[in-house]
Amino acid sequence: MINTVLFDMGGTLEDIYSDAASKMAAAQGVLRILRSHGVDVRVDEDTALRMLTEGWNRYAAYRNPSQRELKPEEIWGDYVLTDFGLDFETVQPFAEELAHMWEVTHYYRSLRPRVKEMLEGLKGLGMKLGVISNTASLYQVYEILKEYGIREYFQDVTLSSVTGYRKPDPNIFKVSLYQVQSDPAECAYVGDTFSRDVIGPQNMGFGMTFHIHSFLTASRDTDIPDTVKPTYSIQDIYEVYTILRDLKQGEGVRPA
Repeated sequence: MINTVLFDMGGTLEDIYSDAASKMAAAQGVLRILRSHGVDVRVDEDTALRMLTEGWNRYAAYRNPSQRELKPEEIWGDYVLTDFGLDFETVQPFAEELAHMWEVTHYYRSLRPRVKEMLEGLKGLGMKLGVISNTASLYQVYEILKEYGIREYFQDVTLSSVTGYRKPDPNIFKVSLYQVQSDPAECAYVGDTFSRDVIGPQNMGFGMTFHIHSFLTASRDTDIPDTVKPTYSIQDIYEVYTILRDLKQGEGVRPA
C-alpha cells in the first residue's frame, strides 16, 4: 500500500518554460550580478548569452552522463563562466546568487493549478510527502516552495545541488527515502520526464509512478524505449490525489 508520495519540482508541481526573452533576461542578470561585485567582463548582451549557452553545454557534457551535480561555485567558476576569463575563486563569493537568479529568470515558473488541493487531499489520506529535484541552486527550491505557500506539506526536500547526485541516479532517491523513512515499495513518484522521474523510481523499486507532461518533457526524454511506462499517465496534477484516494477506498482504479 502506498503511504508516501514524492514529487519532482520543475515541470511537475510547477509549470515551467523558457523562451528567447527569458534566456536574454538571464544573461542580463548574470552581467548585472558580475558588475555589482566589481567584475566588468566587457561583453554585450548577445555575446554574453552565446557564451553562457556554451558554458552550460560544457557543464551538461559532464553532468548528464555522470548524473552528478556540482556546487554553484564549481558550476559557474569551472564551466559556465570560463569563457569570460573567470575562475572558481573569483565566482565563489556570489555563485549561489548567480544560481538562484538563473533558475528563476531563465525559466518562467508558476504553481500548477490545484496543487494545494491535491496536497491537502494527500495529507488527509495520511500520506508522507516529499520533493526530489534536480537543481543547480542550493536554496531556490526551498524558497519558491515557501513563496507558493506549500512548503509545510513536505516532510523532506532532497536536492541534487545538496546531495551531489542527479535523478535518475539511485543515491538521490535513497537520501529522500532515508529522510522520510519509507520503503520504496510503499512510495509513489510524480514527475514530468520518463528519463528521470519514471526510470529512476522504477529502478529503485518504487511501488508506483505518475507521469505528467510539461514543456521540458520532450527535451529531456530523447531515445526513451517504448517499454518505459509509468503506472499512471495523468493530465491534471489533482489526479494523483483522486487515484490514490480511490485505491485506498478499494475501488481498484486501473493504470492508464
